[in-house]
Amino acid sequence: MTSEISPSLARIPAGDFLMGSADADDDERPVHRVFVSEFFMGRFPVTQEEYARFIRAAGHPAPAIGDLPLVALGCRDALFREIAAPYLWENDRPPPGCGGHPVVLVRYDDALAYCRWLSEAIGRSVRLPTEAEWEKAARAGTDGLRYPWGNDIDESRCNFLPDQSVKHQRGTRPAGTYPPNAYGLYDMCGNVWEWTADWYGGDYYGLGAMRDPSGPESGSMRIVRGGSWVNDDVEMLRCAYRHKVPPDTYAYSVGFRIVCGA
Repeated sequence: MTSEISPSLARIPAGDFLMGSADADDDERPVHRVFVSEFFMGRFPVTQEEYARFIRAAGHPAPAIGDLPLVALGCRDALFREIAAPYLWENDRPPPGCGGHPVVLVRYDDALAYCRWLSEAIGRSVRLPTEAEWEKAARAGTDGLRYPWGNDIDESRCNFLPDQSVKHQRGTRPAGTYPPNAYGLYDMCGNVWEWTADWYGGDYYGLGAMRDPSGPESGSMRIVRGGSWVNDDVEMLRCAYRHKVPPDTYAYSVGFRIVCGA
Protein backbone atom coordinates (compact mmCIF):
# COMPACT_ATOMS: atom_id res chain seq x y z
CA MET A 1 0.00 0.00 0.00
CA THR A 2 1.45 3.37 -0.94
CA SER A 3 0.83 6.53 1.02
CA GLU A 4 -0.07 8.32 -2.21
CA ILE A 5 -3.28 6.38 -2.70
CA SER A 6 -4.07 5.26 0.85
CA PRO A 7 -7.33 6.95 1.86
CA SER A 8 -7.59 8.87 5.12
CA LEU A 9 -10.10 6.89 7.16
CA ALA A 10 -12.03 7.46 10.36
CA ARG A 11 -13.16 4.58 12.57
CA ILE A 12 -16.92 4.47 13.02
CA PRO A 13 -17.59 2.39 16.14
CA ALA A 14 -20.15 -0.39 16.27
CA GLY A 15 -23.39 0.52 17.94
CA ASP A 16 -27.01 1.44 17.49
CA PHE A 17 -28.59 4.78 16.65
CA LEU A 18 -32.00 6.22 15.82
CA MET A 19 -32.40 6.33 12.04
CA GLY A 20 -34.93 8.55 10.30
CA SER A 21 -36.98 11.57 11.31
CA ALA A 22 -40.42 11.83 12.91
CA ASP A 23 -41.26 15.22 11.39
CA ALA A 24 -40.37 14.66 7.74
CA ASP A 25 -41.52 12.75 4.67
CA ASP A 26 -43.08 9.31 4.95
CA ASP A 27 -39.96 7.60 3.62
CA GLU A 28 -37.99 8.80 6.68
CA ARG A 29 -40.47 7.14 9.04
CA PRO A 30 -40.81 5.36 11.31
CA VAL A 31 -37.80 6.46 13.35
CA HIS A 32 -36.23 3.15 14.26
CA ARG A 33 -33.22 1.89 16.17
CA VAL A 34 -30.59 0.30 13.95
CA PHE A 35 -27.38 -1.50 14.89
CA VAL A 36 -24.40 -0.92 12.61
CA SER A 37 -21.18 -2.91 12.85
CA GLU A 38 -17.83 -1.15 13.04
CA PHE A 39 -16.48 0.20 9.76
CA PHE A 40 -14.07 2.82 8.46
CA MET A 41 -15.13 5.78 6.35
CA GLY A 42 -13.21 8.26 4.25
CA ARG A 43 -12.71 11.46 6.24
CA PHE A 44 -13.38 13.41 3.06
CA PRO A 45 -15.41 12.84 -0.09
CA VAL A 46 -13.22 11.50 -2.91
CA THR A 47 -11.42 14.49 -4.41
CA GLN A 48 -10.75 15.43 -8.02
CA GLU A 49 -7.06 14.68 -7.44
CA GLU A 50 -7.75 11.23 -6.02
CA TYR A 51 -10.13 10.44 -8.86
CA ALA A 52 -7.50 11.53 -11.37
CA ARG A 53 -5.13 8.80 -10.11
CA PHE A 54 -7.88 6.29 -10.80
CA ILE A 55 -8.54 7.71 -14.29
CA ARG A 56 -4.87 7.45 -15.23
CA ALA A 57 -4.27 4.03 -13.71
CA ALA A 58 -7.48 2.33 -14.85
CA GLY A 59 -8.16 4.15 -18.11
CA HIS A 60 -11.66 4.95 -16.91
CA PRO A 61 -13.44 7.78 -18.75
CA ALA A 62 -12.99 11.16 -17.12
CA PRO A 63 -16.04 13.07 -15.83
CA ALA A 64 -17.80 14.68 -18.77
CA ILE A 65 -21.18 15.83 -20.02
CA GLY A 66 -22.78 13.11 -22.10
CA ASP A 67 -26.43 12.21 -22.34
CA LEU A 68 -28.10 14.52 -19.88
CA PRO A 69 -29.68 13.03 -16.76
CA LEU A 70 -33.44 13.23 -16.34
CA VAL A 71 -33.12 16.16 -13.93
CA ALA A 72 -31.62 18.27 -16.72
CA LEU A 73 -33.84 17.38 -19.64
CA GLY A 74 -36.09 19.94 -21.28
CA CYS A 75 -35.82 23.61 -20.49
CA ARG A 76 -33.06 23.08 -17.92
CA ASP A 77 -30.46 21.49 -20.20
CA ALA A 78 -28.70 24.77 -21.08
CA LEU A 79 -28.48 25.74 -17.41
CA PHE A 80 -27.09 22.30 -16.53
CA ARG A 81 -24.33 22.61 -19.12
CA GLU A 82 -23.51 26.14 -18.01
CA ILE A 83 -23.14 25.28 -14.33
CA ALA A 84 -21.30 22.02 -15.10
CA ALA A 85 -18.73 23.75 -17.36
CA PRO A 86 -16.26 24.65 -14.55
CA TYR A 87 -16.06 20.96 -13.59
CA LEU A 88 -15.15 19.56 -17.00
CA TRP A 89 -11.84 17.74 -17.32
CA GLU A 90 -9.23 18.11 -20.03
CA ASN A 91 -8.36 14.52 -20.90
CA ASP A 92 -7.13 13.03 -17.59
CA ARG A 93 -6.62 16.36 -15.81
CA PRO A 94 -9.15 17.78 -13.34
CA PRO A 95 -10.38 21.35 -13.69
CA PRO A 96 -7.60 23.84 -12.83
CA GLY A 97 -7.50 24.74 -9.17
CA CYS A 98 -10.02 22.06 -8.18
CA GLY A 99 -7.72 19.17 -7.26
CA GLY A 100 -8.67 19.30 -3.60
CA HIS A 101 -12.39 19.71 -4.27
CA PRO A 102 -14.76 16.71 -4.24
CA VAL A 103 -15.06 15.03 -7.62
CA VAL A 104 -18.42 15.58 -9.32
CA LEU A 105 -20.12 14.52 -12.57
CA VAL A 106 -19.80 10.88 -11.49
CA ARG A 107 -22.54 8.29 -11.86
CA TYR A 108 -23.22 5.44 -9.48
CA ASP A 109 -21.33 3.02 -11.74
CA ASP A 110 -18.33 5.36 -11.83
CA ALA A 111 -18.23 5.35 -8.03
CA LEU A 112 -18.37 1.55 -8.01
CA ALA A 113 -15.54 1.36 -10.53
CA TYR A 114 -13.41 3.62 -8.35
CA CYS A 115 -14.07 1.38 -5.34
CA ARG A 116 -13.04 -1.73 -7.30
CA TRP A 117 -9.83 -0.07 -8.46
CA LEU A 118 -8.93 1.21 -5.00
CA SER A 119 -9.64 -2.21 -3.47
CA GLU A 120 -7.04 -3.76 -5.77
CA ALA A 121 -4.61 -0.88 -5.32
CA ILE A 122 -4.52 -0.99 -1.51
CA GLY A 123 -5.36 -4.67 -0.94
CA ARG A 124 -8.41 -3.90 1.15
CA SER A 125 -12.11 -4.10 0.39
CA VAL A 126 -13.46 -0.66 -0.53
CA ARG A 127 -17.11 0.08 -1.25
CA LEU A 128 -19.85 2.68 -0.98
CA PRO A 129 -21.57 3.14 2.39
CA THR A 130 -25.03 1.80 3.02
CA GLU A 131 -27.67 4.36 3.94
CA ALA A 132 -27.53 3.21 7.57
CA GLU A 133 -23.74 3.51 7.69
CA TRP A 134 -23.89 6.93 6.09
CA GLU A 135 -26.52 8.27 8.51
CA LYS A 136 -24.80 6.82 11.59
CA ALA A 137 -21.54 8.40 10.47
CA ALA A 138 -23.20 11.75 9.75
CA ARG A 139 -24.94 11.85 13.12
CA ALA A 140 -21.76 10.87 15.00
CA GLY A 141 -23.64 10.14 18.20
CA THR A 142 -26.13 13.02 17.91
CA ASP A 143 -29.42 11.07 17.84
CA GLY A 144 -32.43 13.22 17.02
CA LEU A 145 -30.59 16.31 15.77
CA ARG A 146 -31.31 17.67 12.30
CA TYR A 147 -27.67 18.39 11.48
CA PRO A 148 -24.46 16.90 12.91
CA TRP A 149 -23.98 19.98 15.14
CA GLY A 150 -27.58 20.78 16.18
CA ASN A 151 -31.04 21.69 14.92
CA ASP A 152 -30.25 24.99 13.20
CA ILE A 153 -28.42 25.43 9.90
CA ASP A 154 -25.03 27.13 10.25
CA GLU A 155 -23.27 28.71 7.27
CA SER A 156 -19.93 28.40 9.04
CA ARG A 157 -20.23 24.61 9.15
CA CYS A 158 -21.20 23.57 5.63
CA ASN A 159 -21.30 24.63 1.98
CA PHE A 160 -24.82 25.23 0.72
CA LEU A 161 -26.65 27.94 -1.24
CA PRO A 162 -28.27 30.47 1.10
CA ASP A 163 -29.29 32.68 -1.83
CA GLN A 164 -30.29 31.37 -5.27
CA SER A 165 -29.28 34.69 -6.86
CA VAL A 166 -25.58 33.90 -6.26
CA LYS A 167 -25.72 30.36 -7.67
CA HIS A 168 -23.38 31.22 -10.55
CA GLN A 169 -20.80 32.63 -8.15
CA ARG A 170 -20.79 29.59 -5.87
CA GLY A 171 -19.55 26.05 -6.32
CA THR A 172 -17.79 23.21 -4.57
CA ARG A 173 -15.15 24.08 -2.00
CA PRO A 174 -12.01 22.18 -1.05
CA ALA A 175 -12.73 19.10 1.04
CA GLY A 176 -12.06 19.91 4.69
CA THR A 177 -12.92 23.62 4.45
CA TYR A 178 -15.46 23.29 7.26
CA PRO A 179 -15.10 21.73 10.74
CA PRO A 180 -15.46 17.93 11.02
CA ASN A 181 -18.17 16.19 12.98
CA ALA A 182 -17.49 14.25 16.17
CA TYR A 183 -16.24 11.22 14.19
CA GLY A 184 -13.68 13.34 12.33
CA LEU A 185 -15.64 13.35 9.06
CA TYR A 186 -15.73 16.41 6.85
CA ASP A 187 -18.50 17.59 4.49
CA MET A 188 -21.15 15.14 5.67
CA CYS A 189 -23.50 18.08 5.27
CA GLY A 190 -23.30 20.16 2.09
CA ASN A 191 -20.62 20.54 -0.61
CA VAL A 192 -21.66 17.47 -2.66
CA TRP A 193 -24.35 14.83 -2.51
CA GLU A 194 -22.82 11.40 -1.85
CA TRP A 195 -23.81 8.13 -3.46
CA THR A 196 -24.81 5.30 -1.14
CA ALA A 197 -24.99 1.62 -1.98
CA ASP A 198 -28.71 1.10 -1.41
CA TRP A 199 -31.63 0.87 -3.75
CA TYR A 200 -34.42 3.22 -2.68
CA GLY A 201 -37.46 1.80 -0.95
CA GLY A 202 -40.10 4.23 0.26
CA ASP A 203 -41.40 1.83 2.92
CA TYR A 204 -38.10 0.16 3.75
CA TYR A 205 -37.78 1.75 7.19
CA GLY A 206 -40.83 -0.17 8.37
CA LEU A 207 -39.75 -3.45 6.81
CA GLY A 208 -35.96 -3.61 6.74
CA ALA A 209 -33.47 -5.36 8.97
CA MET A 210 -32.58 -3.73 12.29
CA ARG A 211 -28.95 -4.88 12.11
CA ASP A 212 -26.70 -3.67 9.29
CA PRO A 213 -29.56 -2.98 6.84
CA SER A 214 -28.50 -2.74 3.21
CA GLY A 215 -31.69 -1.60 1.51
CA PRO A 216 -34.09 -3.44 -0.81
CA GLU A 217 -32.72 -6.19 -3.04
CA SER A 218 -33.74 -4.29 -6.18
CA GLY A 219 -35.29 -1.06 -7.32
CA SER A 220 -35.26 1.68 -9.93
CA MET A 221 -33.78 4.52 -7.87
CA ARG A 222 -30.62 4.93 -5.84
CA ILE A 223 -29.98 7.19 -2.85
CA VAL A 224 -27.64 10.15 -2.45
CA ARG A 225 -27.19 11.75 0.94
CA GLY A 226 -25.99 14.95 2.57
CA GLY A 227 -27.09 17.80 0.34
CA SER A 228 -24.78 20.00 -1.71
CA TRP A 229 -23.49 23.46 -2.51
CA VAL A 230 -26.41 24.02 -4.88
CA ASN A 231 -29.18 23.41 -2.32
CA ASP A 232 -31.02 26.40 -0.90
CA ASP A 233 -33.61 24.17 0.77
CA VAL A 234 -31.83 23.37 4.02
CA GLU A 235 -34.18 20.45 4.65
CA MET A 236 -32.10 18.56 2.09
CA LEU A 237 -28.99 18.94 4.24
CA ARG A 238 -30.46 17.10 7.22
CA CYS A 239 -28.79 13.90 8.45
CA ALA A 240 -31.98 11.91 7.79
CA TYR A 241 -32.85 13.30 4.35
CA ARG A 242 -33.09 10.66 1.59
CA HIS A 243 -32.74 11.93 -1.97
CA LYS A 244 -33.75 9.36 -4.58
CA VAL A 245 -32.31 9.58 -8.10
CA PRO A 246 -31.94 7.29 -11.14
CA PRO A 247 -28.61 5.42 -10.97
CA ASP A 248 -27.43 7.01 -14.22
CA THR A 249 -27.77 10.49 -12.69
CA TYR A 250 -24.72 12.71 -12.66
CA ALA A 251 -24.39 16.37 -11.79
CA TYR A 252 -22.06 19.18 -10.73
CA SER A 253 -23.37 18.55 -7.20
CA VAL A 254 -22.99 14.75 -6.87
CA GLY A 255 -19.87 12.94 -5.64
CA PHE A 256 -19.15 10.11 -3.20
CA ARG A 257 -16.98 8.86 -0.34
CA ILE A 258 -15.75 5.38 0.44
CA VAL A 259 -15.93 2.94 3.32
CA CYS A 260 -13.89 -0.10 4.31
CA GLY A 261 -14.82 -2.95 6.62
CA ALA A 262 -13.29 -3.26 10.07
